[in-house]
Amino acid sequence: MSLYDDAVSVLTAHDGGGPQQEGLRRDYLEHLAAHRDGMWKACGAGHLTASALVIDPERGRVLLTLHRKLRMWLQMGGHCEPGDTTLAAAALREATEESGIAGLALLPGGPVRLDRHPIPAPCHRHLDVQYAATATAGAVEQISEESLDLRWFPYDEVAGVADASVVRLLESTRVRLALGA
Repeated sequence: MSLYDDAVSVLTAHDGGGPQQEGLRRDYLEHLAAHRDGMWKACGAGHLTASALVIDPERGRVLLTLHRKLRMWLQMGGHCEPGDTTLAAAALREATEESGIAGLALLPGGPVRLDRHPIPAPCHRHLDVQYAATATAGAVEQISEESLDLRWFPYDEVAGVADASVVRLLESTRVRLALGA
């Protein structure tokens, strides 16, 4: 199965809850149907990206990166690459590369949320498929070239440093954790 096929399968099965998430799910599927290259950065109409919010549920905290280009505190994530076989693998690769933490594990149940956001040229629009990953006890982060800083934030401090999309991702992640899924 190709990454494109995996994305269609994941999005077809995704139930993010609520009309806004359902609308995004349909938009993503329509985008892929119209753009066979819709997985890749080269697609001028926008493209899917994969991200993962790195969390430490035992300590009630989340690891955010101060993105070098955007100068915003964000979850780890980015563009799919030719070696990625699934969206989940792309999200986990990005989270591992950008956090420097080995042994991250995605929460079961597929993507936590979908989020569409504009990005400065040349990318223009990201259709982000958002996962969450747990860090192992004692995990030590290491700043990558894509980041100005990495920092653990208690859950209740995220709204003060990050934008609304990260806050929504954290809220949805905490719901998934509470449900044990």
